[in-house]
Amino acid sequence: MTVETTDKGAASAAPAYDIQKILNALPHRYPLLLVDRVKSLEIGERIHAVKGVTFNEQFFQGHFPGRPIMPGVLQIEALAQTAAILAIETLELAGSGKLVYFMSIDEAKFRAPVEPGVLLDLEVGFVQKRTRVCKFWGKASIEGKVTCEVQFTAMVADPPQG
Repeated sequence: MTVETTDKGAASAAPAYDIQKILNALPHRYPLLLVDRVKSLEIGERIHAVKGVTFNEQFFQGHFPGRPIMPGVLQIEALAQTAAILAIETLELAGSGKLVYFMSIDEAKFRAPVEPGVLLDLEVGFVQKRTRVCKFWGKASIEGKVTCEVQFTAMVADPPQG
């Protein structure tokens, strides 16, 4: 299945993967939900999502006063959340209650600062996929300029018992 949306949010091949579907797929909520829309999704292959970065983000209060920059670790978290959507769709985990947890972060490189007022493109693809462990590549960019590149591994598991 491939989902693609136009800039106006209308679906060209399937229903849009909008914020409601993202909220249904991910357990994250404000202030840590870092994916606003999925632009395209190729099951088993790759995903392209976006994060609208605004000055109202909680982390800009302290990072840094007078020169707000999105922390690199949050760029990686946004890529990981995007990867979780790809894994949930590919492995058909929707509604299972399973969570996707980081296992490792490798080769992280930060290329350019991310400031308020931009759309951060989040592109993620599989390097390797298994039932319980998947490895991904990820790239964040603004208008084609790469801000962050990373490879990471994640594990599919049951949520902690509380």
